[in-house]
Formats: sequence, structure tokens, C-alpha cells
Amino acid sequence: MGSTESIRALAGPALTSAGLELWDVEVSRDIVRILVDRPGGIDLEGCAEASRVISPLLDQRPDLVPDGLYQLEVSSPGVERTLRTVEQYRRYVGAEVTIKTTGPIEGARRHYGTLTFVDENVVRLHPKDAGPDSLLELRHDQIDRTRTVLVWGPTTSPSAKRSAASRSSKVGAATAHASTAAHDPKDTGS
Repeated sequence: MGSTESIRALAGPALTSAGLELWDVEVSRDIVRILVDRPGGIDLEGCAEASRVISPLLDQRPDLVPDGLYQLEVSSPGVERTLRTVEQYRRYVGAEVTIKTTGPIEGARRHYGTLTFVDENVVRLHPKDAGPDSLLELRHDQIDRTRTVLVWGPTTSPSAKRSAASRSSKVGAATAHASTAAHDPKDTGS
């Protein structure tokens, strides 16, 4: 079975051509999960279109998918989404995030606060319960997982307001699952 990066390299350009953005790829024992988005948020029809684009590509590359019968799931990344790429992080500067590190940093593996900066090397976080000048700087290789956090109620900073408005436009599409189809790569008939 191939890696998520191989599936990303295969599916990304095709989805971009269809006006969609590949957000993430997850592969487990019998599931290939593709998370897609587009400006303004993804809906059921967008997920169905992504499935129509991706399914034949994966059928042509059985080395990239779990052996035997597997499910292809195409859905929205949701309101609270995992951030993996520098570009994804950049979109959420000013937003609340939770970061799990690969090992303890300043005595903890879980950190919560406002994302203040990102580049190719580091991510900076203003921890929620820290002083106004406190920043936690993490190298990308120290980060196991980062997720955005949906903040209910009024926000305080202009960048947080913009981020919350961007996230709230996607709330309706957050649970759209257009396609869950079982695929048998050996089945070439219709």
C-alpha cells in the first residue's frame, strides 16, 4: 500500500482542476478518507464531484490503496480541522488552535492558544492562560498534530473575527459526507 503523500500527489492536481482543494488524506486498514474544501465551503455536491474525480484515479493505482475491498470516503475537513501544511497554518493565523507535540515542551504535550505566526521552520502560539507577551515557538518536527478550535461567542481581535467568520461560513458543510463507496480494485466491470 502506498503512502498518503502518494495519494495526495495523485489526487491533488485532479481536484484542483475540478475547482476543489485537497485538504487531507487519511488511510487506514480498509478506508481511504479524502478531505476536500473549496472557497466558500464544501457541500454535498462538491464532495460527490470529488469522489467522481478521485475514484477512477485510485482504481488505476491499486498499489496506493489498502489491499482488497476498501471504502473511499470523501468529506469536508469540518469546522475543527487538522492543519498539516504551512499554507493551511497561514490561513489560521489569529485563530484558536490546539497543538499536540511529539514530546513534552515546557512540561506538556498539549498546548492551546492563538496561532500567531508560521513559516517553513516554526509555528508560534500565544498560550491561552499565559501573559500577553508569552509565546511558545515550536519547530514543525516537534508537532504531532494541530487542530483548529471552534470558538463560540464573541471574539476579541480583528484577525480572530475574520477567522471566525471564515470558519462559520463552513459550518453548514462541516458534516457533508457525499461518498462512502466500497471499492474492489479487482472489479473492473460496471
